[in-house]
Amino acid sequence: MRYILAIDQGTTSSRAILFDANLHPVQIAQQEFQQHFPASGWVEHAPEDLWQTTLQSARVVLDKAGIGPGQVAGIGITNQRETTLVWDADTGEVIYNAIVWQDRRTADTCAALRAAGHEAMISEATGLLLDPYFSGTKVKWILDHVEGARDRARAGKLRFGTVDCFLIWKLTGGRVHATDATNAARTLLYDIREGQWSAEICDLLDIPMSMLPEVRDCAADFGTTDLLGGTIPILGVAGDQQAATIGQACFKPGMMKSTYGTGCFALLNTGDVPVKSQNRLLTTIAYQFDGRPTYALEGSIFIAGAVVQWLRDGLGIIESAGDTQALAERADPAQELVIVPAFTGLGAPYWNPDCRGAVFGLTRGSGPAEFARAALESVGFQTRDLLQAMQADWPGGTGDTTLRVDGGMAASDWTMQFLADILGAPVDRPKVLETTALGAAWLAGMRAGICPDAEGFAATWARADGFEPRMGQGERDRRYARWQAAVAATLGVPSA
Repeated sequence: MRYILAIDQGTTSSRAILFDANLHPVQIAQQEFQQHFPASGWVEHAPEDLWQTTLQSARVVLDKAGIGPGQVAGIGITNQRETTLVWDADTGEVIYNAIVWQDRRTADTCAALRAAGHEAMISEATGLLLDPYFSGTKVKWILDHVEGARDRARAGKLRFGTVDCFLIWKLTGGRVHATDATNAARTLLYDIREGQWSAEICDLLDIPMSMLPEVRDCAADFGTTDLLGGTIPILGVAGDQQAATIGQACFKPGMMKSTYGTGCFALLNTGDVPVKSQNRLLTTIAYQFDGRPTYALEGSIFIAGAVVQWLRDGLGIIESAGDTQALAERADPAQELVIVPAFTGLGAPYWNPDCRGAVFGLTRGSGPAEFARAALESVGFQTRDLLQAMQADWPGGTGDTTLRVDGGMAASDWTMQFLADILGAPVDRPKVLETTALGAAWLAGMRAGICPDAEGFAATWARADGFEPRMGQGERDRRYARWQAAVAATLGVPSA
């Protein structure tokens, strides 16, 4: 029996999941690590925490399973995207903490670049918005603020990488400085149409191109590691949302997945066409095989599962997330409470970080059940926002879309049924909910030759539950119109 080790390095923890050759999870190990908030809007990770929790999780999972390195066909890596590290090319010493994707410290830099008229060029090349979310301005900040860093960078002494790249460097003992196309596509430095780093953008941000890693396919040779008791090849890499897209087998244009965690990330496969969004969605690379990228439209919702956490921790009206479904089922149908959970602003298609949440339709009869229902419904409404933006950007490409879901909230039958109702589209929940790690495992297993190709893998994808729309079109549109009016009021824009 040959096994595949999936490393899932996330924002709050590092996990290692061992899969067998049939891509069934065998064993899991997980370690959390500390978050650092040195100033308002700043979020950092200690690089050694990222590395040690990853390494220890991998060692523990092999030990728990009783598996030796000779039985592992390959390692697949998936990671929190956009988080940025810079290290010494000779010693491997990281010169500053990892600046996390959530960090907003470069907002003024982005505003200055926008004011100078650079956003159109950057968006055309990268498919991204000019936002602190992405890696490019984080690299610039490190070079600007760490003493001597820019001179060392110009002398070819520093290396930049996202978390996958950093882990590959560490696992291979500094022998490999490489990333994959999906992570490169999130840096604000990579031309997704030309398939290469943009010299123009690097020059604009004063980032020497000698810092940048080699960009490889998602399923490729990324070197070997000798740190797990023997030699194991690293054969697959993808950013977390792209890995989930792969794990959901969304290999055909028009297929869409949505991951419901703290926030929500929806990706729509657009095939070999990089669709330019007119609705503030992101154009990105879904995956790349044999040097050929497949593109996607991506929409981000800032608050999904976090609205349930708010019910528990902020309002104290539930004891656990699982309580929301029973409460929602008891809600008074005559009450039409709407929660716009803009606790940290609104994501796509609005991209307004400054607005804040609001509740509409309160009456004396509004209670915990109505709040629970409105909280769950807000996730469906926001997903419809994304789907409609995608349909507007790619007319005809999304007409028969079935949404494949994963993440913690996908376990709620009530939420998934409302999602199908408000979208007017089928929603499929897979048997294997660990889709992110599954995607990374398949990449490595396919490269190692022990797992099927994309077509064969797609044939193994199994639905656990399907949800069909039950709500009439008139009711669906009426309720969505109430949501739109609530969002307009939250944004301070008069409703049409």
